[in-house]
Amino acid sequence: MNLMIVESPSKAKTIEKYLGSGWRVIASVGHVRDLVPENGSVDTEHDFQMRWQIMPGKEKQLKLITDELKKADAVYLASDPDREGEAIAWHILDILTSKKLLANKRVYRVAFHEITKKAVQAAIENPREIDTNLVDAYLVRRALDYLIGFSISPLLWRRNLGKSAGRVQSVAVKLVVDREREIEAFKPTEYWSVDAVCGINGATFKSALTKFNGNKVEKMTIENKTMVDDILSKIGTPIILAHVVNIERKKTTRHSAAPFTTSTLQQEAARKLYFSSKRTMAAAQKLYEAGFITYMRTDATNLSVDAVNDIRTYINNTYGEKFVPKSPNVYVTKSKNAQEAHEAIRPTHFDNDAPNLSGDEAKLYDLIWKRTIACQMTMAEFDSVTADIETDNRVAIFHAVGTTRTFDGFMRVYIEDTDDEESDGETKLPPMNIGDEIAISELLHEQHFTQPPARYTEASLVKKLEELGIGRPSTYATIMSTIVDRDYVEQDKQHRFHATPGGWVIASYLDKYFNELVDVNFTAKTEDTLDDVSNGKTDKLDALTAFWNPTKTMIDGARGITTTEIIDQINHFMHEHLFNDGNDKCPLCGGKLGIKLSKFGAFIGCENYPKCNYTKKLGVSENTTHSDEQETKKPQFTNVDLGDGISFRVGKFGPYVTNGVKNVSAKKYTADTMTLEIARELLSADTKKAEPEKLGKNPVTNAEIYYYPTGRYGAYISSNRVNVSVNDKPDLETAIDLINNKKPSSRKFIRHKK
Repeated sequence: MNLMIVESPSKAKTIEKYLGSGWRVIASVGHVRDLVPENGSVDTEHDFQMRWQIMPGKEKQLKLITDELKKADAVYLASDPDREGEAIAWHILDILTSKKLLANKRVYRVAFHEITKKAVQAAIENPREIDTNLVDAYLVRRALDYLIGFSISPLLWRRNLGKSAGRVQSVAVKLVVDREREIEAFKPTEYWSVDAVCGINGATFKSALTKFNGNKVEKMTIENKTMVDDILSKIGTPIILAHVVNIERKKTTRHSAAPFTTSTLQQEAARKLYFSSKRTMAAAQKLYEAGFITYMRTDATNLSVDAVNDIRTYINNTYGEKFVPKSPNVYVTKSKNAQEAHEAIRPTHFDNDAPNLSGDEAKLYDLIWKRTIACQMTMAEFDSVTADIETDNRVAIFHAVGTTRTFDGFMRVYIEDTDDEESDGETKLPPMNIGDEIAISELLHEQHFTQPPARYTEASLVKKLEELGIGRPSTYATIMSTIVDRDYVEQDKQHRFHATPGGWVIASYLDKYFNELVDVNFTAKTEDTLDDVSNGKTDKLDALTAFWNPTKTMIDGARGITTTEIIDQINHFMHEHLFNDGNDKCPLCGGKLGIKLSKFGAFIGCENYPKCNYTKKLGVSENTTHSDEQETKKPQFTNVDLGDGISFRVGKFGPYVTNGVKNVSAKKYTADTMTLEIARELLSADTKKAEPEKLGKNPVTNAEIYYYPTGRYGAYISSNRVNVSVNDKPDLETAIDLINNKKPSSRKFIRHKK
């Protein structure tokens, strides 16, 4: 028998159907091992040696793997084809090797980018070794994230500055805060536009003033109403006679957008479907595991030759040969470190039989399908006409533009959205020639003001991070959800990010004392270094040392800063934000107001405390999705949507999972380690806890001994009203010994440690 180990149960089911008899496919359910969550697990004094432990809840999955391994002749490690997938394969191999379970067994690493029978069989026929460069890049990334978490986060907790700091999440928060500062500092500038309503042969159209008294008129040229009145008076009162003095006609084309990368998929799903990055990736994961799309974590835009041929055949059969370009469209990947062996995100099949999908998966699949088909279609074609119209008194020239789509091309299937409000609309001009008389029946004038930069949406923030070289395909969704879950940002009804008071506080602290950590160039350079490690260009220890040395210097410096100094820095950073009207005087005593910190969050207080007890709440932004009635002293509980109506939460009694009907304790887990599969397992196990497993009779009391896999405090055994907690199911002899030798205690349960 052959054993294949993949990452998810649904993928395992799909692949096992393809392979048939002689194969057993088991899921690791993601990562199985992680760093021990305590100081010293990355030893910076001894070449960054790392201490690992089996992740809580994964013991059962590993036991299933080891049990099946005993029956197998060969093992195929088939985790995902990226850095994290390579790490999972490495961890599993290391665990199995340390247990001495691989003697006389062949071990292969296989990777495929789509879950089709053809792709899986091709991978099995072409196995390889584990890519140690990719593993080293993972180890560097994991060590860096750990060192930041265990070094900087305690500095935040002790002074009530925030919940955590992260290598990339902190930069994302800083970007949101910096954009908010730009908006608050923005001073609008007035300008005016002047347009003419023109007519010829019964048809009317608009044109814009582009020259006045021989001078060019640009967007900001007309500064006020006085200038407008002067222009209108000199042009004259309609009806004004004018003539066409110049005509330009040209044909233009527009190329389709490239097929989806992880980043562009998240951006477009946010624009068109209003999906969060996390929601997009959850739906994409399900589509991939079901075999409907290729691997959804990629920054490559190329497509396989077979896929391109299939797409071109589909286009020809569906839309006709004029929609098929003479040669395939080729797209250049923008990311300098993209793995060209990977493909863009595309459907795995291009026949006419659409998969039977519903909900988010159906919407996202439709988006991927249309984008992929469109990327191999001919260009859209347009006729563009511009006309210059001069008044007969030669005071003004107006410019009119008309565009008509003459051939749909790819636009028959798909048009990409943008973050800015740009119009794809077409404006037709009536037929006209040089010398034709034009009647200007009305002069329109409108006041405008320059606008501040727009706040980030998930789509535009992901785009910005990608442009800066920060983060990678596998991290964008996590970054977006983390900064929201940590209450550093919130979203308004237009899905735009606003920095919360907590986001402002941590950004101001990191900006002063960890400036390199939130510097986009430093962070981008770190990402490049990780890519260099994965490509074998940089040594793992060199990369860790290059990052850790400056970071340690910042950490050591921050430890000696007094809380008073920190608050002064935060007040300096946030002053314009807090007191944009310039009034920072206490209404009760006239003292100076400023930011204060407490375990319940930041607030505004008076410098004369405790003589003056004036305080002011720092509430959430207007129109946000958070409640405006939320109390500052109300503790913030984690609420992570895992999918299928199941969520992970942290309440006043600790972590738990819920499906809306039933709550089950999950005290071993955090928001980072909980997965949908683990939550389902906990909820399922809880359902069965009323049916304990009978271990046998206690010869001393003649009472049955039962094993309960779940309980309020975890697994336990029980007999004759005596309960003892256990880590794993014991054999009968051990259970008898535990029950009969339980020491008297006021506690109901005693944890048994092996």
